[in-house]
Amino acid sequence: MSAVPVTPSPAAPLRIADGAPVERPLADRLGRRAADLRVSLTDRCGLRCTYCLPADGVPWLPRRQVMTDDEVIRLVRLSVMRLGVRKVRLTGGEPLLRPGLVDLVARIARLRPRPMIAMTTNGVSLAERVADLRRAGLDRLNVSLDALDPDVARAVSRRPLLPRTLAGVAAARAAGVPELRVNTVLMRGVNTDQAVPIVRWALDRGITPRFIEQMPLDAGHGWRRDAMVTAAETLALLGEAFTLRPVDRPRGSDPAASHVVFEGDRRLGEVGIIASVTAPFCAACSRTRLTADGRVRACLFSHVETDLLGPLRDGADDDELERLWRGAQWAKPAAHGIDRAGFVPPRRPMSAIGG
Repeated sequence: MSAVPVTPSPAAPLRIADGAPVERPLADRLGRRAADLRVSLTDRCGLRCTYCLPADGVPWLPRRQVMTDDEVIRLVRLSVMRLGVRKVRLTGGEPLLRPGLVDLVARIARLRPRPMIAMTTNGVSLAERVADLRRAGLDRLNVSLDALDPDVARAVSRRPLLPRTLAGVAAARAAGVPELRVNTVLMRGVNTDQAVPIVRWALDRGITPRFIEQMPLDAGHGWRRDAMVTAAETLALLGEAFTLRPVDRPRGSDPAASHVVFEGDRRLGEVGIIASVTAPFCAACSRTRLTADGRVRACLFSHVETDLLGPLRDGADDDELERLWRGAQWAKPAAHGIDRAGFVPPRRPMSAIGG
C-alpha cells in the first residue's frame, strides 16, 4: 500500500501531505524531526531466530526489487543533504550479506555533511569484514547476541553459529570500532538465564549490553503479550546480581533507558533497556526507514509504505523524491499502539522492514 501525497496547485506555495511545509528537517505533524535513517540493505538472513523468522520457507524479495548500490546512495544522499538526516544505520535482514557493503559505507562517509554510520548485524560473517568496514567509515556497531551458551544460542537461532558471532565481536574490538553494543532479546523459558552472563561478558570487554523487549514483528505472527519478558522483569533479573541505577543525563531520542551497573562499590559500566512495548518512546522518535525495496516507513509498525524506488526508476528528480518522502513522514502516527486492544502487527516481519 502506497501513501500518495497531496499535490499542490502550481500557484500555491509548495506544501505537502495535508499541510507539511517544505523545510530542511524531515518533520511530522507532531513536530518530531527524523534525523536518524535506517536503511535495510536486504531482507535475507543466515539465521532463523525464533522471534523473527520461521525455520524455513521464507519468501525473499526478488533481486530485481531490491535497491542497487547507486539507488541506496542516491536516497541516502537526498536524506542527508535535503532532509537533515545525521545518522544512517544499515540493517537487514543481515547487511553483511550485501556484496558491496564496504563500498556503500565508504560512499556514505564521503557525503557532506558526513552522517554518523552505524550497522546492526548478527555478526556471523563480521570477523572477515569489520576491519575493512571500519576503514571505510563505520562508527557504531550493534551485534545481536541472545546467549553465550552454545546450546541456548542454537535453540534461539536454529543455527550452530555462536562461535562465529563471538569471533566477529572480538574482531570488531580489534578493529577499533568506536561504539560497540550487543543486543539481546530475552524469551521466557529459553534464555533468561543468559541475561547476567551476557552483562558480565560484555562489560568486561568494554561493550554496552542492551536488552530489547520482544516485539510483534515475527514472520509467523506468533507474538503474545503475556509471553514476552518485560523490561521490568529484565531489570529484576539483573538486580539479582547487580545494583542498577538510572543514568543522570537526558535520554533524548535514545530508545534505551540506560542504567549504571555496580557490583558492590565497583562500577562495571552501563546497560540499556529498550521497553518498546511496555514503555514506548514514540513521543521522542527521531527515525525514518527505507526498506530494501525502497519504501519509506515513518513508523516501524506502520501499515502504510510510500514507494520511492518505483518513481526513482521511472526518472523522478530529487524534488519529487523529497516531496514523496516528506509526505510519508508528515503522516507518521502518534504512537504504535502495541500495548492497546485491537493492535494489528504489520504484514511484513522485521527481516523485511529493517530494524
